Amino acid sequence: MELQERLNEVRSHIAAAERQAGRKAGSVQLVAVSKTFDADQIRPAIAAGQRVFGENRVQESQSKWPELKAETPGIELHLIGPLQSNKAADAVALFDVIETIDREKIARALADEMKRQNKAVRLYVQVNTGLEPQKAGIAPDDTVAFVGLCRKELGLSVEGLMCIPPAEENPGPHFALLAKLAKQAGVEKLSMGMSSDYEIAVAFGATSVRVGSAIFGAR
Repeated sequence: MELQERLNEVRSHIAAAERQAGRKAGSVQLVAVSKTFDADQIRPAIAAGQRVFGENRVQESQSKWPELKAETPGIELHLIGPLQSNKAADAVALFDVIETIDREKIARALADEMKRQNKAVRLYVQVNTGLEPQKAGIAPDDTVAFVGLCRKELGLSVEGLMCIPPAEENPGPHFALLAKLAKQAGVEKLSMGMSSDYEIAVAFGATSVRVGSAIFGAR
């Protein structure tokens, strides 16, 4: 199957999941995860009308996205991988959305950089819903207070929460927990669901899903 066919298939599955959940058509944004794929492999997705992409690493993104963004206006680039504070300046310069704020040090670095670069980047807090020690993200019990700190003390505009459920568990309870925390924290956006479970995420209220292998193929 060609990339455009796979992309259209994912779009149709999202639309069907929206209908099944009684949600408005087009209420879920597709973030095409292009990590590890080079510019030439990404261009067919852009040609097929995809404009929102996700990347895991700042350095890898710098090698391809400035050129791709220059070629096609209107691309929205999301950082969906862990961010080190020493990469905050580069991340603010390149990305439109950063989904992986998970500690005060990163939040402060981003606040300083956005002020310095006079650029407003949209922000999400990553929540470690499974409390997995090897995975980034703030603990669920700390989420509401952390969003409050980001907003009130640092002046950051946090618009959503993001999670990656444990691979071996049913994702539904994790998506439900993220939705509950978002309500408690007063944020509207939910970034949840990947290639294996994005339709489930739509049922639990995802406003964006991060789909890579189902579009680009196996890495």
